[in-house]
Amino acid sequence: MKWLYKLEFKYRRYAIADLMKYIVILNATVFFINYLIPNTNLFQKLMLYPDRVLKGEVWRLISFLFVPDQLSPIWILFSLYFYYIVGSNLENQWGSFRFNIYYLIGVLATIAAAFIAYAISPVVAGVKLYIPITTMHLNLSLFLAFAHLYPNFEILIFFLIPVKVKYLAWFNWALIVFSLIFNPVTLKLAALASVLNYFIFFGKDIITMIKTKKLVYKNRKRFKQAYRK
Repeated sequence: MKWLYKLEFKYRRYAIADLMKYIVILNATVFFINYLIPNTNLFQKLMLYPDRVLKGEVWRLISFLFVPDQLSPIWILFSLYFYYIVGSNLENQWGSFRFNIYYLIGVLATIAAAFIAYAISPVVAGVKLYIPITTMHLNLSLFLAFAHLYPNFEILIFFLIPVKVKYLAWFNWALIVFSLIFNPVTLKLAALASVLNYFIFFGKDIITMIKTKKLVYKNRKRFKQAYRK
């Protein structure tokens, strides 16, 4: 990716080191403020509603990143810890700048998906039937990158059952396909946005891998045919 090398050479000094740490801390802060003081209605004040952004609430373009996708105090701890591990390992592998770019592409794709979904959402009784896009699919794009780089990394499901992340990645790909087929248009767009950065970063590797496997298959087939003769 020559464009990425050029960007890194020019702008790497602006990269935010330990980006995932700050995102996790802010998610935890928002969750526990909302949990302890529910009257603040903090989630609704921070979520990405395109109509409210257009009315001047531009902070939502950033603040939605700090709204957790879990409502349980137990699961939020597990979720944030897991995504911190994922994000920090990606940053260690790529460096801060490339991780920032990967995350930024995911953020911009999610915002674009939200505005497109809002624009095409139906109106019933004068009200837009819009489902707000959360960070769930954005976080999923981090996990898919992690699984691509560390397919045999094991995590403990329910803190007991060891599972390699490549199997969880296959399950998540199935969820994305399911979302594209059966879910409302907002979630379809969110699912597409969640894999844009993945294919930008890994698309060339995937194509090369497919070509290599195809070539190996043809060579094996040719060898078997020659052997039978």
